[in-house]
Amino acid sequence: MTNYKEIINSFTKEDFTQKRVNLHIHTTFSDGLADAEDIVSQAVDKGYKAIAICDHNTLDAYLKTNILDNNIVIPAIEFDVWCGYVFMHLLGYGVDVHNKELQSFCAKTKKETEADMVRIFSTRNIRKLIDAIHNAGGIAVLAHPACCWALSMDRFVRKLISYGLDGLEVYYPYKRHRGIIKFRTAHHIEKLADKYGLIKTGGTDLHKKNL
Repeated sequence: MTNYKEIINSFTKEDFTQKRVNLHIHTTFSDGLADAEDIVSQAVDKGYKAIAICDHNTLDAYLKTNILDNNIVIPAIEFDVWCGYVFMHLLGYGVDVHNKELQSFCAKTKKETEADMVRIFSTRNIRKLIDAIHNAGGIAVLAHPACCWALSMDRFVRKLISYGLDGLEVYYPYKRHRGIIKFRTAHHIEKLADKYGLIKTGGTDLHKKNL
């Protein structure tokens, strides 16, 4: 059985910054433009060590294609969820895509995977969601943390750790609207990950057709 936690934990900052690993990609199964199978082919052609498709609230990229047959693909998902007053995105990496408990948190309609105004009304329970990710064999990672509008990021991260958070998305470009609403620096997030011994992940949050 593949130990995805060990694999992800082995990636270096250079793996992310030099485009050898991209663990945050969206496809047409949610709000991205890329075809899932095509993006995997692109990654293989470009010599990537690993990629993860993290469509919003759906595992369909894995359930409706054969992309997991390629060993550079790490199964993943990105959930919309509230933690108290903070709306956040939670990444689940290395999950069993057939796990029924995890599937129960997935979108029931296509709009729940692509429409911001629908996704923001998520009623998922953050504690139960993290438990479901763990029960599906995965790790739970806070996506683009510098954009979270928590008054104290340190206190917010500690709260999530008490619920079982495993990691922070440290290597993230903060482009487009993410750059405008960014409340902290990526360096601050990296220091928090070091402080609490959290797994560091990264990706480009790709929504385009090409890597």
